[in-house]
Amino acid sequence: MPARLPSWAWVSGLTVGAIAAVSVLAVQADRGPRPAAAPVARPGPTVSAHPSPKESPTPAVPDGSGTGRRIVYSLGDDRVWLVDASDATRRSFTVWPGTVDPDPGSYLVGSRRDATTGSDGVPIEHIVYFALKDGVNVAFSNAVDGSSPPPPPSGAKTGGIRVHKADGTALWAFATKGTEVTVVG
Repeated sequence: MPARLPSWAWVSGLTVGAIAAVSVLAVQADRGPRPAAAPVARPGPTVSAHPSPKESPTPAVPDGSGTGRRIVYSLGDDRVWLVDASDATRRSFTVWPGTVDPDPGSYLVGSRRDATTGSDGVPIEHIVYFALKDGVNVAFSNAVDGSSPPPPPSGAKTGGIRVHKADGTALWAFATKGTEVTVVG
């Protein structure tokens, strides 16, 4: 006559068996076909008397801005172009100019600074210095928090050309010391 198992052994065995069965079924269910998503009703196209403006293409690099790898800064357009050695635009973006503009001409990136506090009291980073006018350093930078600069106090002389945060990161990578900066009117 076989030995009789205690009741706790039967309960433990059944529990282990149930957990194993549920695990196998869960794995199989996870590999099975997924139900198709229910179709969502979407409104059809509408006609508007005021069509939405389409994003305009990046403006061409200004004529007379030189050739080769350079940064082009347009005073009139408040725009910067990062141009590679083959004269292709790698990036272009708008900027917020300071109150002191550099004169049109060709400059070189003279120095760079990781971070500091701007003359407006805002923490800035990716500072790229390239000109000096009326005793004011002119440089590109971006606010650490990505904000636009506040209006300067009346009569303040600021040479900071503030850029958007992502553009500041791209400019920092592009504008190594000695990189040409061409300023056009």
